Parts: sequence; C-alpha cells; structure tokens
Amino acid sequence: MIRSTSNVTMQLLYGCCISGPLLIRFRTIYSHPVLFLSRGSKFEVLHSDPFLITSHYCHYLLEIARKGKMERISVMFNHLSSNNDVVFNQTASGTIPRFKDTPEDIVIVSALRTPIGKAKRGSFKDTYPDELLATALKAVIKQSGISPAQIGDICCGTVGDGRGAVTVRTGQFMAGIPDSVPSSAVNRQCSSGLQAVMNVAGSIRMGQCNMGIGAGVESMSFHRGENNSAPLNPKIFEHEMARKCLIPMGITSENVAEKYGITREQQDNMALASQQKALKATKDGLFKDEIIPTTVTIKDQDDNERQITVTTDDGIRPSTIENLRKLKPAFKKDGTTTAGNSSQVSDGAAAVLVAKRSEADRLGLPILGVIRGYAVAGCPPELMGIGPAVAIPEVLKKTGLSVNDIDIFEINEAFASQATYCVNKVGIPMEKVNPKGGAIALGHPLGCTGARQIGTLLHELKRRGNRSFGVVSMCIGTGMGAAGVFEYPGR
Repeated sequence: MIRSTSNVTMQLLYGCCISGPLLIRFRTIYSHPVLFLSRGSKFEVLHSDPFLITSHYCHYLLEIARKGKMERISVMFNHLSSNNDVVFNQTASGTIPRFKDTPEDIVIVSALRTPIGKAKRGSFKDTYPDELLATALKAVIKQSGISPAQIGDICCGTVGDGRGAVTVRTGQFMAGIPDSVPSSAVNRQCSSGLQAVMNVAGSIRMGQCNMGIGAGVESMSFHRGENNSAPLNPKIFEHEMARKCLIPMGITSENVAEKYGITREQQDNMALASQQKALKATKDGLFKDEIIPTTVTIKDQDDNERQITVTTDDGIRPSTIENLRKLKPAFKKDGTTTAGNSSQVSDGAAAVLVAKRSEADRLGLPILGVIRGYAVAGCPPELMGIGPAVAIPEVLKKTGLSVNDIDIFEINEAFASQATYCVNKVGIPMEKVNPKGGAIALGHPLGCTGARQIGTLLHELKRRGNRSFGVVSMCIGTGMGAAGVFEYPGR
C-alpha cells in the first residue's frame, strides 16, 4: 500500500500543484537523492526509496508553505509526510538553497599560495618546484597551528615534472612533514591542483584520514615538456580521436574561436579586463590574505646570486586595448589568439588544508569554506577549451544550484577565446567572473592553478562577508573540463 502511494504522490507533484522553481527543485532531488541524505547513516540506502524521498520532499514543501502561506500545497500534502527523520543536506534560505552542516562535511581550513612568477625570466626562474611546494605546505600548517604529524595525506597536482611523485615527497620533507605522512602526485593537466584537493577530500570521505593537504606546484622554468620525450605509439596517428589529443593547445584555441565565432575584439577585451582587475586587486591589497611572501635566491646573467622576497605576481601589468591589438597571432597566421589574450607560462605553488568538519571542530580550526560538489566531463579534444561549459552545468545540476545562486565563478583563462565562449554558453554575468583577474594576468602554472583558484575564490568570498557560493572551473588538455562548488559559510 505504501509503495503504491509513491506513484500517487509523484503524480500529484508533477500535477497542477507544482511548477517553476519548485518543480525544478523536486526534479533535482529525485535525480540526485543521495545529496539530500545524511551520508553514511543507516538510512542512506533505505531512503533511496522513491516514496520516502518524495514524502520527505512533501515535508520540505510544507515548510515552504507555512512560511509562504501556500495553503493549497499545505492541504494537499499534510497527510503524505512520513514520520522518518531524515537529515536533508539542503534547506531553504531566502532564494538560495542552503546546505545543512553535518559532521561529515569536507571543509577547507586554510588556502594559501606563493606569488606567481614568470617562467624562465621571473622571480622563481632559479627556484626548484619542491622548494616552492614546501613554502606553501609550511604556510598552511603554520596558519592553522596544527602539528605536521596530524596530516593524514598529501596529494599534489603537477603536470610537466616527470618526477612529480618524488618532487612532492621531497617538498613534504623540506616542509618538516614527517615520513609517516603519505603523499602522491596527480596529473590531470590544468585541473591537477583542483583534482588534488578532491582526491584528499575523497580520502577523508572514505575514512582513510580526517585531515590532509591538497596542493599544486609547477615550475615551467624547469619543466616545459622536456621530461615527456618518450616516443609516441605510432598507432595514435591511425585513430582520429586519439590523434586529436596531440593538437597544440594554441590551435585548439583557434578552433574554438572559429567554430563559435569568438572575435579577436572579444578576446582582447577579456584580456584587458583580466589585467585591469588583477592590477586593481593588487593595488587594493586583495591578494594579501592568500599570498605567502616568498624569499628565494635569484641569479643574474653573470650567475651572481642575491636574495629577494616576492610578494606580488610577476605577470600583472598595465595594458591598453591599443597595445593588445598590435600583437600578432601566435599560433596561426590569420588567427586571433595572441600572447596578450592567452595565459602566461608561470611558476608557483598553492596548498589547501582540507578536513572533516568534525575534526576541524575538535581542533578548534576555522572554516574558510565547504566543498559542496565536483564534476569532470569530457568534450572533443580539438575543442578542449569548452570544457568548463560542460562541467559547470554538470556540477550545478549535482548540487541543485543555478548560475544565479553563484556569487563568483573562477574560470581559468587558458585562452580568452575559450573563456569567453564558456562564459557566454553557460550564461554567466561578466561581473561574476574572475573579479580579481585570471590566468591571462596572473599566470597559469599548470599543476598549481586549480589549488590557487580555490584560495582566490574563498578569500574573496570571505572579504565580502556574506554566506555565498563560488565555482572553480577550467578546461583540460585532451578534451575535458572540471568544476567544483564551494560554499563560504559567512561570518
């Protein structure tokens, strides 16, 4: 009898009583029921049952009805509520869905980075990647006040370094983290830093540890593909899709511009905006809470050494639309992608201290943010830059959020062509995109960028003060996109 009631309930929900946002919210819940359950509880499997999901959603509607005086819904659904006490992960808060805090939440305690240096000729041209990584690791440990031995796992994104796992381990030891703490390296191209954070979050979710560090590091001064010299499988060239994975990144940018009509003017305008926003943010001190003053040794042309302390990003510069227009295409004679509207090759490191909420509470650690969702999605390799336009809708769907619910989108500006396309395709207002500038101005140290973006996002949300959501996203070479949703809990 109860089982058959499920169908009746669903017919009522899809009938005349619900439309617009309520219907959308129901579809979100019904498609992704686990998001609305207390994970790990004995009810998790039980409450995958359609009737129970629906009945608790009726209870949720009644709460709306009581607040909004929706008498019609109240009358129809009062008798359909179940008595089982399920802990939803979302409740209503104004017009924005609010996730309910649970001890199992994966939270971010600290997110810091080095400045970003220009590769080959910038501040970190003589600094090894494990030294950069050690700087970031030490900083989040110091800021949080934890003992290094309390860290349960380290995962670090790095792309060009053929000895990535060794670099992570040596950087760990340079940071004073004991050998009892395990570590790993991950390479998912430009999303590696974000993936590293999510890998640690997964380790926490699986019970391997209660706290860990997701990080990213890249020295494009030292590693620009030199270690990837192993011969390619000749069969790659016999397979169309596999062959497309070898298309140079700059050509994929041109492909996106041509296919979707992204003009040179649009690209230069985005590049100019990136530089202007980053320059203003630097002058206003908006990066000070995320950047670690980093002291390194640098050599001049005669190999004379001196120490410098770097506090700002190398790549930010005053720019004008006239100067951008003068630049020649970098990858194709009649193309639109230039050095000025592409990301910069760079050096840098970032670290994000991640913990289970119950562990953060036990240790009295502050909560800078909460990880609410993550998605990785594929796209054609020759159009790899459109990845965020695929991944962002996917993660918003998973979390039950919309573009309107998100305050800031940190979208990696690998190229202005693809970033412009993705912003337009997803329908994001430009004022929400990279408010402190993006990779065109700041630089793009490949393995570091995703972790860097998390810190940039959360510190800006914290500065604004209100409870809010943000998205970090980037395209991925060979044809993918990644996106994560983060919540700042408010002061």
